[in-house]
Amino acid sequence: MSTDVTLTPPSDMSHGDLTTNVAMQVSKKVGKSPIDIAKELINELEASEDIESAEIAGPGFININLTIAARLKLLLRAQDVCSPQKERSKEAPIVVEYSSPNIAKPLGVHHILSTVIGQVIANLYRHLGYKVITVNHIGDWGTQFGKLAVADKKWGEKDMKDCGVEDLLALYVRFHDESEKDAGLEDEARAAFKSLEQGDKEMREFWKKVVDISMREIKETYKRLNVSIDHDHGESFYEDKMLSLLDEGRKSGVFKEGEKGALIAEFPEESNLPPAIVLKADGSTIYHTRDLAVIKYRMGEWHPKSSLYVVDISQKLHFEQLFAMAKQLKWDLPELEHVIFGHMSLPDAKMSTRKGNIIRLEDALDEAVNRADKLIAERETIVPEEDKEELSEMVGIGAFVYTILSQNRKSNIVFTWDKAMTFEGNSGPYVQYTHARAKSVLEKAEVDQIDPPSDIESLENHELMLMRHMAKFPAALEQARKDAMPHKLTQYLYELCQIYNSMYNALPIIKAEEPQKTLRLALTKLTADILKPGADILTIRVPDRM
Repeated sequence: MSTDVTLTPPSDMSHGDLTTNVAMQVSKKVGKSPIDIAKELINELEASEDIESAEIAGPGFININLTIAARLKLLLRAQDVCSPQKERSKEAPIVVEYSSPNIAKPLGVHHILSTVIGQVIANLYRHLGYKVITVNHIGDWGTQFGKLAVADKKWGEKDMKDCGVEDLLALYVRFHDESEKDAGLEDEARAAFKSLEQGDKEMREFWKKVVDISMREIKETYKRLNVSIDHDHGESFYEDKMLSLLDEGRKSGVFKEGEKGALIAEFPEESNLPPAIVLKADGSTIYHTRDLAVIKYRMGEWHPKSSLYVVDISQKLHFEQLFAMAKQLKWDLPELEHVIFGHMSLPDAKMSTRKGNIIRLEDALDEAVNRADKLIAERETIVPEEDKEELSEMVGIGAFVYTILSQNRKSNIVFTWDKAMTFEGNSGPYVQYTHARAKSVLEKAEVDQIDPPSDIESLENHELMLMRHMAKFPAALEQARKDAMPHKLTQYLYELCQIYNSMYNALPIIKAEEPQKTLRLALTKLTADILKPGADILTIRVPDRM
């Protein structure tokens, strides 16, 4: 019989180099038992010069052991995907929206979730050759600007050009404190924002100054996080695109007048979705209005294959309503996906911008760097004085980010300093140290480029396990991209570090006899070569020395 067989690396490497369940998949179609089909397939597979042996496992799995030559071929593929893949120029782009902070407020520690998860997802797509457009949907529009304008007029003590985000936050907090005593302030704020929407010159100038102050500080934090976003499109960017959208919705019957004159969209009863407001009774727009304008703009401008929104799970209803409205408008939509993530908990962390007790992201990053400095000092790591500050920044922020990314994004993220700041276990410092170790071995061996020998006749178990795991790198990248799950990449890199360090501790490398010396040096180089782009995708920098 002739059968196309899909082969994949097994999750348990003791089961061989490759495995397939094709016998179970076609059993009913051909009217034979999986075992009988597997036996026939094994006869064909073992005829291949690349296959050393094949065996049946369980109800019909086929586990395959490759020849050493075939394993070396798989290493070439792993080496190939260490470099960004050729762009799929004929495919429509993938739009990834993430971070999306609000203007006039400092980045809170919780902002790191959308920021780094989104960046990693974009990096995965881009590394694998997809065209990617990244967007920062800045919260630079809404009644908060009315509140800020009122607060500045009543209590502002500085000229706006001399203000930082902390000053803006203080005004925002002052407004909410005072509004608890004077309810009329909320009406003033709504009126101020309405004048901003209507183009009031003074309000527009005030608004632009606030945006500039905020974006300057946000970009500095992004730089520390190794985050780069193609487009900073604030909600204000879509201001002139909403009237036509509202008219379209009215004419199509999707938008209808609701209570007190507000404009709403209703959904079928079976959807279990409540009505969504698209225009308030006072004529001001709302999130739904702006986000519909976002979809329409991106469709017209970029014609994406899909649009991913990396936003926390609390916005689930918003996106369900948003996507439902877009479908009701009968647009030729791309694939729309809300990439959810849970909330992050830190010890004694309560965050409320209104009260001003937010845990600032910059403060958390500084704390991570300070802890890294102490961690490095405790290990008595020999580092040139001029490199110590850079290494602490690299290790500290890497540890912070890695701890977040190593957890399933769909669950709540639990962060502890003890888990983050360690050179053991599944941690950023462990990955960084392993990369530095591999680079140190290559430096001592005085080799830069080395290929595995073609005359290897046998493998030690540590070598075999490392080769098998390296062969899984392309699949690991693809799975992390397909599922939009950064933790699947962190898990792969962690396991690679474990297996390499096990070989390092068990077998001589530089002092080994040939051809094992060349093989082990080649495996060492490929370990470093995989860890570097893997960490880059995760926004983490890895040192050559540590």
